Amino acid sequence: MLENIHKGKTNLPPRIVMYGQEGIGKSSWSAKAPKPIFIPTEDGLGEIDCDSFPQVTSYDDVLECLKALGTEEHEYQTVVIDSADWLEPMICDHLCRNQGCTLHQVNGGYGHEYDAIKDCWENITAALNWLRNERKMISIILAHSAHVRVNDPENPAYDKYSLKLQAKSTAHLVEWADCVFFATKRMRLETDGDKRSIARPIGASGGERIIRTVAGPACTAKSRYPLPDELPLEWDAFYQAYKESK
Repeated sequence: MLENIHKGKTNLPPRIVMYGQEGIGKSSWSAKAPKPIFIPTEDGLGEIDCDSFPQVTSYDDVLECLKALGTEEHEYQTVVIDSADWLEPMICDHLCRNQGCTLHQVNGGYGHEYDAIKDCWENITAALNWLRNERKMISIILAHSAHVRVNDPENPAYDKYSLKLQAKSTAHLVEWADCVFFATKRMRLETDGDKRSIARPIGASGGERIIRTVAGPACTAKSRYPLPDELPLEWDAFYQAYKESK
């Protein structure tokens, strides 16, 4: 066993989860990655210059797309699932049809249905890991954002941004990914004449769009690479910081 010890850093492509509000620019950001191929679960790529599979309508369709990338010859270097929160209802439908029951009866219910959903996500991330290890492909999973309630044992409960998925699905994807990025706009608080606090975007064209790479009370985020806390929402800015960290 000692002969098999690995020393130093690995040189494998990053696994990225990016989430944010609709229209922020997640798909456009991903389209700038090296030779990307999209697996679209929603109809949102019409104005983006990119290669994509036909829009998928089922969990099995997604697995077939990943299988094709693993078994057929191609030159793609990045696979993008767009988006996770449109895929998760397909996973739920797959489980219900396979077991002939409603979602809350899957695997006997009482919360076990959420374990079944997570198991399906594990199948997807396992396929993405294979593409990463064997085909050296970057993996990107996009999602929309949602407000979630955090019950902190050391502080009062508060709201934060996170992925618009079931809690166990979110936990799995956050643990799996090398980077979890929150795409947002830089904002500032102003007080109006009625002394109300109003958030206003900073910058032209509706506000400067940024990526947050570090978790905090406001959002779920992380990076296994020493990246800046914030980056412009531009692929080149991230990739340059990523290469410098390696």
